[in-house]
Amino acid sequence: MTERPVDLSSLPSNGAPRRSLFSARKFALMASVVAGLGAAVYGFSPQGPVDVFTSAAHAQVNNEVRKVERPIGFADVVERVKPSVISVKINIADKSSKDDSANKDEDSPFQPGSPMERFFRRFGGPDGLPPGLRGGPRGGRGPVTGQGSGFFISPDGFAVTNNHVVDGADKVEVTMDDGKTYTAKVIGTDPRTDLALIKVSGRTDFPFAKLSDSKPRIGDWVLAVGNPFGLGGTVTAGIVSASGRDIGNGPYDDFIQIDAPVNKGNSGGPAFDTNGEVMGVNTAIYSPSGGSVGIAFSIPASTVKSVIAQLKDKGSVSRGWIGVQIQPVTSDIADSLGMKKAEGALVAEPQANGPAAKAGIQSGDVITAVNGEPVKDAKELARTIGGLAPGNAVKLNVLQKGQDKVINLTLGQLPNTIEAKADTDKEDKGGATKGTGVPKLGLTVAPANSVAGAGKEGVVVTEVDPKSAAAERGFKEGDVILEVAGKSVASAGEVREAIDAARTDNKNSVLMRVKSGGSSRFVAVPLAKG
Repeated sequence: MTERPVDLSSLPSNGAPRRSLFSARKFALMASVVAGLGAAVYGFSPQGPVDVFTSAAHAQVNNEVRKVERPIGFADVVERVKPSVISVKINIADKSSKDDSANKDEDSPFQPGSPMERFFRRFGGPDGLPPGLRGGPRGGRGPVTGQGSGFFISPDGFAVTNNHVVDGADKVEVTMDDGKTYTAKVIGTDPRTDLALIKVSGRTDFPFAKLSDSKPRIGDWVLAVGNPFGLGGTVTAGIVSASGRDIGNGPYDDFIQIDAPVNKGNSGGPAFDTNGEVMGVNTAIYSPSGGSVGIAFSIPASTVKSVIAQLKDKGSVSRGWIGVQIQPVTSDIADSLGMKKAEGALVAEPQANGPAAKAGIQSGDVITAVNGEPVKDAKELARTIGGLAPGNAVKLNVLQKGQDKVINLTLGQLPNTIEAKADTDKEDKGGATKGTGVPKLGLTVAPANSVAGAGKEGVVVTEVDPKSAAAERGFKEGDVILEVAGKSVASAGEVREAIDAARTDNKNSVLMRVKSGGSSRFVAVPLAKG
């Protein structure tokens, strides 16, 4: 039989005597329970009576509960480090209106019109202002002001900020957390890492922050302190979201990604760990609106240390240089070269008379290690070589034509400017001849010496099948194919022969060295079956 719930309100009420009796019984029962508890609580031990409410075990439990319930805060850390953070205000007396041509956002490292351009923002400096406010009220010549952040790294007034905050500034002013304002001098800048060193004179007791010696872990707490939107002294918190980020800003990208909210004006400000040490310098955000969406990028403290040391010593940064154009080793390229793993940096072209060319490094070589340390990819090679001083001797492990070699060379100094190369991508290419088809690739090619402006080496692409694998790999009319499967080619016939040889060797793709717009690259094109 199933029991049904009983509605007590439907029972006969005669209730007063019952309630009185129930209350009396309940009172007696509660009294006996309390008496029993009292005896149990104030019990006896061989040493005497024990009060468990005041015992050490009970107190320890209460303390642990209090520790768990207490909310985690950063007030103590913030109180200690906040005075070292400064607001940086710059003034440029005269800014040409050409900087505002087509309302171009020059802070973006991406090509104008690219899908990524509108999502990437640098935050701080005069170029961070809306176009209508640059270069005077009408966008013409006139004074320009901008704001960013920074922090002292020594008591004698040396401070770190971003290069794009102070770049081109005629006057730099810093405001401390206590409201005091000082004039600062730019000691040196490094556009490649977007760092700058400035100096405030007149005192030797500035509060300063320490650059961390340890590498942050993903998930660590991080505090961002800075001057967002000119508000000054703002603190936000988050975690380290990722490390080793490459945002397309340059060959030395190695950013820490954080989700602590940062906005325009935070540029150059520090990202602190919970020990109160600077783990990075905030430099960029990823945002479709220009405001914080929880993705910000900081320059690691290890990079800041090496760059700032050189800026303090000589006002500029010297980097090692081997003189090669490099690219990543993709899985297709690795397969084409017979490599088991897609690792290392592929040499697309050694620069004439550069250290690498003089030492015997050739196009198609893969640099796999520097001084015995494995090279993961092209970016890592650039950072490793760039972190060494010019004049140092280095040992490179190289895969050359399937053979492992060790090549020794002396580093040169990275040029400040890139030498201009003639652009061979002319509109008249393909006009001299229609070329010969290479159906297996979806390309039509002609000897380079038969096409005006194409040079004397290789074959020129005169037509690309838009549905072909070559089109998917970025081939376009005017590209010059210099090598196929490691062999120089000068005609469509030689291209076909090289492809057939790759098929005979059971290759899934064929590696080509392609010249486009004055620079060379390797492209692995899958081979069609049949």
